[in-house]
Amino acid sequence: MIGDNLLHPRDLPLWEEAKPFLDVRNNDEHTLVAYGLARVFLEQIPEAEESVVLPAILLHDVGWKRIDPDLLLLAVGRNPTRKDLVRDHELHGVEIARAILERHRPKGVDIEAVLAIIDGHDTTREPRSINDAAVKDADKGWRATPHGMKTICGWYDTDILETVETLERVSNPYMLTPQGRAFAEGMCAVIRAEAQIEKYMKEAADV
Repeated sequence: MIGDNLLHPRDLPLWEEAKPFLDVRNNDEHTLVAYGLARVFLEQIPEAEESVVLPAILLHDVGWKRIDPDLLLLAVGRNPTRKDLVRDHELHGVEIARAILERHRPKGVDIEAVLAIIDGHDTTREPRSINDAAVKDADKGWRATPHGMKTICGWYDTDILETVETLERVSNPYMLTPQGRAFAEGMCAVIRAEAQIEKYMKEAADV
């Protein structure tokens, strides 16, 4: 369980170096929430390696820093027109993450395994390992968190139910593990239920 300290002590120096690369498109906040979700998935998927998954999720989006911020929303969303930028951010991410990891050489971390996950975390659909699946699910699963839904609504000026409908249609099938699918489906169901509270409370009062 996550206690008072979200980040593993081993990952704190990595986070401090990654922060300047994550100050675009809410990536800093996204990374922290996805890291917390990855820790939950690690508890539920014992075959996944914490020493690979956590550094990978912490560094997976550093490459967006090198993409023109005016083009960011063209690379993602319902109808992206610049999918090439998604691949570009992965390649930049590998370069940046390699420099950070090789500078610190965190104990017990397989640097090449971490970089292999960053290289393809958005552009490969099928999981290449259980570690890759856990990272992908933590990254995509962020969309179904309260923070993710609030952020996405702000990006596209949509309401929460529109966002849920998009997640159910587009994102949830991309969740790769049973744990990831259960989380995303559960969060969407909670939002749908919350949206109907007033309706049923009113019906009860009218009886």
